[in-house]
Amino acid sequence: MPPPSTTPPNQGKPRMADPLGAVVHGAPATARDAAEAPTRPTPVVRDRDDACPGALRLHTADDGKLARLRLPGGILTNRQVNALAAAAERYGDGHLGITSRGNAELRGIGDTCGTGLAELQRHTALLPSERHERIRNIVASPLAGLDGRGHGTLHPWLRELDTLLCTQDWTPALSGRFLFALDDGRGDVADLGADVTLLAQAEGRAVVRVGASAVGVAAADAPRAALEAARAFLASAAAAGTGAWRVRELPPGHEVALTRTLACAGIPAEPAPVPDAHTTAPEPGTAAAPDGTYAVIVAPVLGRVTSTQLRALAGPGGEVRITPWRGFVLPGFDERAAHEKLRRLHDAGFITTPDAPWAGVGACTGRPGCAKALADVRRDALPGPGALPVYWSGCERRCGHPHGDWVDVTATPDGHYTVMVRGDGERQVPLDDGELAIAVAAARGTAATGTARTQATGTGTGTGTTTR
Repeated sequence: MPPPSTTPPNQGKPRMADPLGAVVHGAPATARDAAEAPTRPTPVVRDRDDACPGALRLHTADDGKLARLRLPGGILTNRQVNALAAAAERYGDGHLGITSRGNAELRGIGDTCGTGLAELQRHTALLPSERHERIRNIVASPLAGLDGRGHGTLHPWLRELDTLLCTQDWTPALSGRFLFALDDGRGDVADLGADVTLLAQAEGRAVVRVGASAVGVAAADAPRAALEAARAFLASAAAAGTGAWRVRELPPGHEVALTRTLACAGIPAEPAPVPDAHTTAPEPGTAAAPDGTYAVIVAPVLGRVTSTQLRALAGPGGEVRITPWRGFVLPGFDERAAHEKLRRLHDAGFITTPDAPWAGVGACTGRPGCAKALADVRRDALPGPGALPVYWSGCERRCGHPHGDWVDVTATPDGHYTVMVRGDGERQVPLDDGELAIAVAAARGTAATGTARTQATGTGTGTGTTTR
């Protein structure tokens, strides 16, 4: 994505009008809202509309058109999985890319294929509302209800929030980057930087978090509370006049009035501490549920699957869950069938164990598909073990990079790469010319201490012959 604009707000396109149509939702933040707001750097000022691609608004890339399909909670039926495989073959380059929000991307789409792709989505319930399809950005704990942790399934929340988003006239004013996170209480997706987060709690309660503000509500009210929080964000963004797309982009003094908004909407709420959150991807393998059923967890190499691999995911549970860590969760197996499925998916080229060579390795599109990329990062990316995930980026935008602690390998204009462990503290790692692989391995090993930020530079030469 392009870097934030620094153009003054009175230039470019006119500011978006207040979409709320009601004074009560545009009320200023309360003292508590302001006190709980995080400290922010210089405010982002945007003078254009969000240009994120969608299922209908395609992006023109160097390798053809690109479509991004929003999949709330990453949940697909077996029929939808087969439909996406057919779409990849019929309209795209034969692959499906998985995003860091658990959504799907088709690349290499021909100039005349957009209509056919849209029709396929309509017939398989992948496009419930054409006006709202770009704002259906919802990540959810992928193992909710499957491994005995957390507070049960998130399906009711997902269905209700998606329905609310798709039936409101004002919600298309949200940016295509505005993100909701539904966490079953384990804290996995609550740390993914969402704008509005719902965390399930015991005894039918939930926490609603917006920025640094958090309140407790009844679990039954949580989806409506999330919707009202998004409405309050739009009011704050309109009042700020900076064109903010995300909550973290709001300037000081324009915090989301969460407490006041929920009160005005008739949703009982009370102050609540922000629960702990730790970004944790489900490890490849199997997960057992208290009822004796098993889920199979796998990941594609570098976040892309062929149409054949996609079809191989269908299982007896009738459901495939895409994770925000570019993996897949397949529920509904007995123990023997789960291990057999895992073996077949290994043979199909999936990552099926935590210590697999490509486990934890990701990359952006890079060259030749992206015009801004400085290197063919998917060619240069290296397998290997490591405690931290590693992500190869073709330029300093680092599109799709992980959250939490990760190894950042970024191409530079001079044909080299920089290597940095994103975390607390920092130390230099000596790197001789041509020793990129050694630097990346050392950086990933730093994860065991969780205390170092490693920075180095090296060339990408000699890394293009790696076999995947």
